[in-house]
Amino acid sequence: MDRRIYLKAKDMPKQWYNVLADIPKPLPPPLTPDGQPIGPEMLAPIFPMSLIAQEVSSDRWIDIPEPVREVLAIWRPTPLVRALNLEKYLETPAKIYYKNESVSPPGSHKPNTAVAQAYYNKEAGVKRLTTETGAGQWGSALSFACQIFGLECMVYMVRVSFDQKPYRKAMMNLWGANVVPSPSDQTNAGRKVLEMMPDTPGSLGIAISEAVEDAVGREDTKYSLGSVLNHVILHQTVVGLETRKQLKIAGDSPDVLIGCVGGGSNFGGFFVPFIPDKLEGKDIDIIAVEPAACPTMSRGIYAYDYGDLAKMTPLLKMHTLGHDFIPPGIHAGGLRYHGMAPIVSGLAEQGLIRAVNVHQLSCFEAATVFGRTEGIIVAPETSHAVRVVIDEALKCKETGEPKTIVFNLSGHGHVDMAAYAAYYAGQLHDYDYPDDDIKRAQANLPKLD
Repeated sequence: MDRRIYLKAKDMPKQWYNVLADIPKPLPPPLTPDGQPIGPEMLAPIFPMSLIAQEVSSDRWIDIPEPVREVLAIWRPTPLVRALNLEKYLETPAKIYYKNESVSPPGSHKPNTAVAQAYYNKEAGVKRLTTETGAGQWGSALSFACQIFGLECMVYMVRVSFDQKPYRKAMMNLWGANVVPSPSDQTNAGRKVLEMMPDTPGSLGIAISEAVEDAVGREDTKYSLGSVLNHVILHQTVVGLETRKQLKIAGDSPDVLIGCVGGGSNFGGFFVPFIPDKLEGKDIDIIAVEPAACPTMSRGIYAYDYGDLAKMTPLLKMHTLGHDFIPPGIHAGGLRYHGMAPIVSGLAEQGLIRAVNVHQLSCFEAATVFGRTEGIIVAPETSHAVRVVIDEALKCKETGEPKTIVFNLSGHGHVDMAAYAAYYAGQLHDYDYPDDDIKRAQANLPKLD
């Protein structure tokens, strides 16, 4: 039996799939603070028009530019792998597959959109990109992409991750990026937070405010976002499109699809190409896994909210814990975001996917099992998906159901070993975010008529 299902270079997708063409109920539009639908001209200061067009497009298929495909071909198509050793260890009748996105140069799924965004900005004459990053996967991916296309890159890295993950910062520096801890003293948004909370661990909401402020203050600069928005999930659909082809080669179809969720990009790109199958009646359980310390979907509310602390972004209809929510400093820094992608949120509201949350100690336990059976050290973010994969496989062991479980291995943990060391030393703890703190953050949601 072949453990790995490969595609040839010619089989890499030539088009991205836009689920907005097939979603049963249209998503509520982005709004201005006074509740009016946002026009393209209002997004122009931070995004090039090509990406704005993709953000609002209802076309089912959008061509991938050849220069983007040429860069993606450095590592794509990525393998789909049968986790035979894990299956044997769990004594489960389930088949377990993982789509290995850790083989990209920065080690995660993030370059799938970073390369596209850098290309479109270069085409628009942009000289410099700003962004935020949590765990550093997105920052390193955009640094890589900017290096390829000759753009400057400025990264505001959430302070707790800046301190926890020095080698992520070194990766960004290697690819030519400037990286500062957020909140920083380089923006008004950062200085204001530091004045109020000098010891804050930071948050993605704060870092986004800084990156957006930086971008709108310079004519040569645009802002780049690694998750949440429609065009980001669009670019990530190369993951799910390849997975569909590979499962067909294996003679399988998924019963369960699993991915970790922070802002929703790796999970969205992985599962949305399967939504047409589900709409046609295929019984697929699609599970979004988030940390109990930042339970955006499972304990948040579906409402209009800002994407950042300083209220510089448009209002998006999404699951949210409140834009001023600051989660604990868990090691899965890429999952510490208060909001969820409108596409992911909308499909959850329409009953097409479901969310669960898990604690970090059980995730590191699952990651250890996976590493000792399959040999891959997964990122702390990805360990959340692995936790639920194991749980679902053990359910199959109890029921005897031979389900096919497929998950997105969104990134490796080679530069996250400090987190593993802390886990093995007994220094990590589980966090349940208090209801009162969530209610307090949500009390500041925008009031729309």
